[in-house]
Amino acid sequence: MSNANMDQLAAAQKANAEVMMALLRTAFNGVERLTALNMAASREFFNTTVAGTQQLLSAKDASELSKLNASLAQPGTEKWMDYSRTVYDLVSQMQQEVTSVMEAQYSSFQQNATSAVEKASASAPVGGDVFAATMKSMMDASTKAFSNMSGMAKQLTDIAEANMAAAGKAAAPAKSATAAAAKKAAK
Repeated sequence: MSNANMDQLAAAQKANAEVMMALLRTAFNGVERLTALNMAASREFFNTTVAGTQQLLSAKDASELSKLNASLAQPGTEKWMDYSRTVYDLVSQMQQEVTSVMEAQYSSFQQNATSAVEKASASAPVGGDVFAATMKSMMDASTKAFSNMSGMAKQLTDIAEANMAAAGKAAAPAKSATAAAAKKAAK
């Protein structure tokens, strides 16, 4: 193997290691943010449950118990929707970061491969143009595959956004019903 090939191999390995580190850093940051979110949500749930339980235990009659029950349910639904939106946003950010790293890596790979094919075809013996054409065809196919993969990731993001919007709309009647029950119990 020539010295130039060894240098190219070393550079490719270094670039791959940097991409892997960027992806791992993104994953660890995402896990850290998700863990912090879950801890905060768990703490809030615990504190809300304790406060609600204390209020329910201090109720003096069934009417007061009914009022408390209705008033305690509404914030829980809102908090669950907020939590779900935050998790969705976090996952979307992570997906964008990973896609960004992968697109940058693919772009670099494509440039290097195209350059290598052009150099090889320029110095290739007779018949080398067939090899170059085959490599170019493979590069075009991989570019289309990468574009399709990016398009599918975008479609999945759009579907998730639509699901979050639908969940928000579905929660609105439940929120209204809970508020109506609270008003009815207050009478």
